[in-house]
Amino acid sequence: MDDIVAIALFRHGMTLENKRQAYLGWTDSTLVPGQVLTEIPVSFERIFTSDLGRCRETAKILFPNYVPEIVPELREMNFGDWEGKTYEQLKYDIMYQNWLDEPFKVSPPNGESYSAFTLRVEKGWNEITKRILENRIPTTALVTHGGVVRYLLTRYATEEKEFWDWSIPYGQGYQLTWSREGLRRGEKCISLQEVPSMEN
Repeated sequence: MDDIVAIALFRHGMTLENKRQAYLGWTDSTLVPGQVLTEIPVSFERIFTSDLGRCRETAKILFPNYVPEIVPELREMNFGDWEGKTYEQLKYDIMYQNWLDEPFKVSPPNGESYSAFTLRVEKGWNEITKRILENRIPTTALVTHGGVVRYLLTRYATEEKEFWDWSIPYGQGYQLTWSREGLRRGEKCISLQEVPSMEN
């Protein structure tokens, strides 16, 4: 239907740093070799991706016949001095303890506050949705990061869930559907579904 717009949000595949449960924001890490990420059976007219290698690499696997458009605003939160470190390495750090208690108020040292992160993501989202509406693109996929997908779901999904309550498996995602006018007005989507499983 011409009035319906679908946008799918995919998380990148698991990286080596993810595997060891390290904080991975603006630092990059290669995908875990041998993980099964398969081409998406659903066709999308346009693909957008974060500029970080793990997203571009995932996009190449999931959508081999597309050249994704790079949107740097779709990056994960910058964890500053905690990049590449694990909970075990940080658990006695008082700043880290404060951040765990109030992650939406406390910022990682030399990193990004939650409000700065969400403002940046919204800027990228608004640019993408503007292009979708101007060019009347019916189906779009974004390959991005866990934090970005969680934020966009808390903001636009029909289900009311807290940020951390969303489960975002590596290499998988959710598809949100709007009426064209609803997307233009920045409303919540009218339907939400998990994108078909891609990992064995």
